[in-house]
Amino acid sequence: MTQRPTYWFPAKQYGWGWGPPTCWQGWGVMAAFAVVMAGNGVWLGRTHDQVTFLIVTALAVAGLIAICWAKGTPPRWRWGGD
Repeated sequence: MTQRPTYWFPAKQYGWGWGPPTCWQGWGVMAAFAVVMAGNGVWLGRTHDQVTFLIVTALAVAGLIAICWAKGTPPRWRWGGD
């Protein structure tokens, strides 16, 4: 008997990409992303270092996309009928 994989991030009904998380692991990833982004914003407010802010933001977004790609439903364009 084969077990269906449990996706942390299900596909959106319309369009390309992922919707909100459906398990605690996905919510943990989203919470960690929010903490990193909030900390980055506070850090930028203190140092005014825009280049560092952009680098940290790009790395955080790339990490979030990588996790969604690995632990989410395989992405494809959806029209709502599936």
